[in-house]
Amino acid sequence: MKDFSKLDVYKRSSALFPKVYRIVRLWSKDDQRELGSQLIRAANSIHANIAEGFSKSPRDFARYINIALGSCDETRSHLADAFSVGLIDCEIEKNLISDYEIVGKQLTKLRQFLLSNT
Repeated sequence: MKDFSKLDVYKRSSALFPKVYRIVRLWSKDDQRELGSQLIRAANSIHANIAEGFSKSPRDFARYINIALGSCDETRSHLADAFSVGLIDCEIEKNLISDYEIVGKQLTKLRQFLLSNT
């Protein structure tokens, strides 16, 4: 593959980012500045690390995928926090966490593939 934007995990994670961004922008300025900025940065980091690492060696790309996986877990944690303090409702939390769990599984499989081919 010659283009990171063709990877399903890139497509999925970059499509989720605007959803998270729009949700956070509905919050109060204080909530946006505190939890919101962390959530946005974590969600953005997933597809950004896929793109940044794509042209590297398979071992280096796997390292970027590890970072993306950490950001995916961080995003899920921030979504749970947002729910626990009443910033998002149960349905939004459940759907987004489910979507990010899929991204996490895709990242894990991609990392395994990259490391098995080094």
